[in-house]
Parts: sequence; structure tokens; C-alpha cells
Amino acid sequence: MNLGHLKIFLIVLFFSKQLLSEPLQMQFAEFKVLDKISNKLYEKKISINSSESIGTLVIEVYSCFSEPPDEVPEDYVLIDVKDTFQDENKSIYKGWMISSSPDVTPLQHPIYDLWLLDCNNDKTS
Repeated sequence: MNLGHLKIFLIVLFFSKQLLSEPLQMQFAEFKVLDKISNKLYEKKISINSSESIGTLVIEVYSCFSEPPDEVPEDYVLIDVKDTFQDENKSIYKGWMISSSPDVTPLQHPIYDLWLLDCNNDKTS
């Protein structure tokens, strides 16, 4: 390998490490919930490692990540959604939800639609 190829290789290696940035761990996940029966829309901000109720749904948030500001905007959250209808505490969704593609990881429920709006560190926004 000649010196020119080595320089190009080192430059590419240096910049490729910067291109692979880590997602940022956030403290709050913001959701939007549609009650299809009453046609009401709710927004709920839930902190990591806690749960909140909306109607008969209980949403527990395990982690929420956001891409760095210099990357394509994307948020994703790891959640467990339980339905407490008729005093059952049945898990109806467990996994990752992506903000830019709610149809890829949808919550299948006859009454509620749920999607991730944002992951952030601000309780008030």
C-alpha cells in the first residue's frame, strides 16, 4: 500500500468513527393517545422507569433514546402496555416504538391508538 492510500484510509477511518454517533438516553417519553370511541386525543409525558394510565391502558416506559442533533431526527422507546379492562392486567404490547414510523410498530387495540411523539429531558415541554 503506498503512502497516498494509507492517508486516505486513515482519513476515512477517522471520520467514520465520528459518523457512528451513539443515541442519547433521554429521561421522558411523550406519547399521543387517541380514544377511538370518544374521538379524544391525549398527550402524556412519562418518565423513564415509571408508568402512567390513560383510560384502561397502563404504559410503562423502560428507556427512551433520541438521535444526536446532527443526525436524522429519530426517537425510539422501549415500553410495556397493559390493558386493565375488566380488572385484567394483560400485556397487549411489549417492545420498541419508533416516532417516525408509528405504522411499523403499531399498538393493536380496538379502542386506543398510541404513538411516540418525542424523547427528551424536559418535563415541561
